[in-house]
Amino acid sequence: MKAYAYAPLLLAIAGAADAQNYPSRPIRFVVPYTAGGAGDIFARTIGQKFFEAMGQTVVVDNRPGANAIIGTDLVAKSPPDGYTIVMGNSAPFVLNPSLYSKLPYDPVRDFAPVTQGTYYAYVLVVHPSIPAKNIQELVAYVKTKPGLAYGSTGLGGANHLAGEFLATMTGIKLTHVPYKGSAAALTDVLAGQLPMMFDTQITSIPQLRAGKLRAIGFSGNRRSPQMPDVPTMDELGLKGFEVSSWQGILAPAGTPKAIVERLYQETAKALKAPEVIERLATQGGNELVGSTPAQYAEVIKSEIVKYGKIIRGAGIRVE
Repeated sequence: MKAYAYAPLLLAIAGAADAQNYPSRPIRFVVPYTAGGAGDIFARTIGQKFFEAMGQTVVVDNRPGANAIIGTDLVAKSPPDGYTIVMGNSAPFVLNPSLYSKLPYDPVRDFAPVTQGTYYAYVLVVHPSIPAKNIQELVAYVKTKPGLAYGSTGLGGANHLAGEFLATMTGIKLTHVPYKGSAAALTDVLAGQLPMMFDTQITSIPQLRAGKLRAIGFSGNRRSPQMPDVPTMDELGLKGFEVSSWQGILAPAGTPKAIVERLYQETAKALKAPEVIERLATQGGNELVGSTPAQYAEVIKSEIVKYGKIIRGAGIRVE
């Protein structure tokens, strides 16, 4: 038998050895959004628990831009050794495939899902200067000011999609203003430079509690335990309105299964830690999940189909 016939076996043995010693150097955790936003908070919170459990520094690397394509593609093309992972959410993995005619990465083929860490929906928040306390008053107000601006984390992101749904279902005209992350958009809403946005709870809840923002409605299919007094958009009369997302961890395709399993186990353990529950669930309004790699893979595949139908039906394209 020729020597090259042994190559797959030798690679498997080498991969097993690497996994056994993993991690032996710092891990880069790429966040395809700006610092300070929900994805950044998730990565830093879980990264700290990784450090405590595995004894290696986790470096959070913010790589925003192009609706999370830049950072996501960076990880897709990184060595599959477990030392570069990405904070994934709906935008780059289940929305972009339908929003763009061509992507530099394939969300299924180029990644090894580790775990879905959270599930979350969006709260429609307005600056207190906007004279609207519910969706009916907001719609009436916008009709007197057609083209009122709303912000998002980027063109084609889930909260952009939520704004488009709102406009379509109510017949109002809104102007979409894309930002590179939720922190930048929220800063402008707080300053009164941007009237409103669909934001994640983890960044909006502290501002709502301080009275610096007003909540209009929630985009989930049920009320948030952290905001039980905020009705869903469906309850407010927009039947079938539901836009949600998640945060998760993925590695490049080909990452050894033992390393993927180690990352999954450590994340699942981290999500049960009281300080993580306090940071991501109690304060942030996320539902903590901790699914297996296989379960997470199925979520991604099914939501590509689900949101693909919605995006095509709304005629939303990004080029």
